[in-house]
Amino acid sequence: MTWDDMQPLLHDATIETFQMVGIATLVTLLLGLPLGVLLVLTDKGGLWQNRPVNKVVGAVVNVGRSLPFVILLVALIPFTRWVVGTSIGWQAATVPLAVGAIPFYARLVEGAVRGVDGGLVEAVQSMGGSTWAVVRKALLPEALPALVSGLTTTVIALIGYSAMAGTVGGGGLGNLAITYGYMRFETGFMVVIVIELVVLVTLVQLLGDLIGRRLGHRGATAGLLARLRRTA
Repeated sequence: MTWDDMQPLLHDATIETFQMVGIATLVTLLLGLPLGVLLVLTDKGGLWQNRPVNKVVGAVVNVGRSLPFVILLVALIPFTRWVVGTSIGWQAATVPLAVGAIPFYARLVEGAVRGVDGGLVEAVQSMGGSTWAVVRKALLPEALPALVSGLTTTVIALIGYSAMAGTVGGGGLGNLAITYGYMRFETGFMVVIVIELVVLVTLVQLLGDLIGRRLGHRGATAGLLARLRRTA
């Protein structure tokens, strides 16, 4: 297979991979972030201490993390059909991708938020701040570099999962690798796809590291305390 033959196929498959990973990342961020914060707030000593709720949410997250992605793909077929109307294609693959990534990212969020200095929480509370103010002004801003790092790790995992989903009809680069690289013995095509996946993962990691470093400089504790005093 020549490069002219490969190029349109690679273009379409890459777009499908971007769509899968992009939508799954957005859903993961919207649901995984509050879920991780909830795990911290409801834990022992948390601002919303509620052990039963914490245990239930933690158990759901643990179950979600323990399921291998291939099993999740199959187990969620009825739910996937209900959500997008089909069980094949990149649209269908987006559903298990998001469902699998939400608990994964929630645990990363939990670890990042727990690492915030408790003195900042006390500072916000001493100024009359509500729980929402603590989350918005102390926990999330100070944990932001770690949250970005966790999201970077999640996106990289999603790229790998998307390739796995492609092997069972999920579209994207994984489907292309199986259809042409494996079934048609196009070894050169397989090599090109692997190289592209490596490049994608490397670019995501570099971008995540860059954003994390810049946010780390902006989120210094002293600067946060100064902002709290100005807004008190």
